[in-house]
Amino acid sequence: MTKASPAAIHLMRPFSSLHSNDGELYFQHTSQMTADRKTDTKKTIRIFAAASFLNDLGSDIIYPIWPLFLTTVLKANMAALGFLDGLGDSLVSLSQAASGYISDRIKKRKAFIWTGYIFGALSRVGYALSSAWTHLIPFRVLDRSGKIRSAPRDAIVADISDDTNRGKNFGLIRAMDHLGAVFGILICIFLLSVLGYRILFALAALPSLISAALIFFLIKERRSERLRIYKGISLKDLDRNFTLFLVLSSILALGAFSYSFLLIYAKEFGFNVTFVPVLYLIFTVVASLLSYPFGKLSDRIGRKPVLLLSYLFWIIVCLSVISRPDRFMIVLVFIFYGAHKGALEPVQKTLVSELAPCKFRASCLGGFQMVTGLCALPASFIAGVLWEILGMSAPFYLSLILTTVSGGMLLFVKEH
Repeated sequence: MTKASPAAIHLMRPFSSLHSNDGELYFQHTSQMTADRKTDTKKTIRIFAAASFLNDLGSDIIYPIWPLFLTTVLKANMAALGFLDGLGDSLVSLSQAASGYISDRIKKRKAFIWTGYIFGALSRVGYALSSAWTHLIPFRVLDRSGKIRSAPRDAIVADISDDTNRGKNFGLIRAMDHLGAVFGILICIFLLSVLGYRILFALAALPSLISAALIFFLIKERRSERLRIYKGISLKDLDRNFTLFLVLSSILALGAFSYSFLLIYAKEFGFNVTFVPVLYLIFTVVASLLSYPFGKLSDRIGRKPVLLLSYLFWIIVCLSVISRPDRFMIVLVFIFYGAHKGALEPVQKTLVSELAPCKFRASCLGGFQMVTGLCALPASFIAGVLWEILGMSAPFYLSLILTTVSGGMLLFVKEH
């Protein structure tokens, strides 16, 4: 009988009988791997947050004056404004669904993210060169197609997070989105009278180019993320709670018309054109300050309570507008609108990522955005038609009803 070597005998011993030094080395190695993973996660989240900050800085140099540019400089009516905003939101949904599905199939996320930022930068140059509202259509398509970055990025965030910090991580990125918007709005307010619409639009392209560079050079995809999945997602892969949440969120989206209507409402109410971007700034500051706390709160008390709170904030907005408020109440409307967005956006993404099958997260995040985003075109267009025919309050009556229905359905969704 062959005599076993000392090394072989050592390997055959139970783990509990190993020398204490071996056990210590094992746990040290495991602890080091865990620490390295946490460090990599924090670094990735911070890079995403910085890129989001810069991109939204560029976007929100434009957004506060977008409806004014269309209606005063390019002479578009409210129906045209609603069409362009709805078209943009619908394209966001399609681009996210496509990029989410493809990135799940090939397991390469990064290319979609930096390419999306470049699309956004090029579109702003196009806006600056347009002389009629119809010229904006192809650049609006390019701009909103830049959202191909969102589902792959959100899938990475969901994958590298766990149940104790997922809401916080989504909240941080969304908070940096809004913080970038704050700085973009301030630039808009101070430089609009100096540079004018067109130079300001061209200037807004620069931050997004920097965002693209950050992602391209600093984000490294893990090897496990590059494994191919050949099986596509089907309806049987989806949980009943995911499907219900998708349906109720679509109903909510049918009443979630563009922010442009609130800005035009404020202008029609009597606010000076130069003060309208300040109202947008108020909304953005509130959303920036509350996104992270609401995301963190959802980690502690659950996603549904925070989402229901976001619905309540929007109901307050609708009731306030319908009641024909004074100027002080209009300012409060933008505060509650910011609270609504701060609670809704990060927690909605968090819940979708948790209800979705892990291996199809990007597909589900993109598909969710596609379905709810496709509701955005009829939402803003119908709101514009109701505004023209029945008056400024009509879109808010419709949104109030749809939000209430959606909130009632949310009660039946079970969190995992």
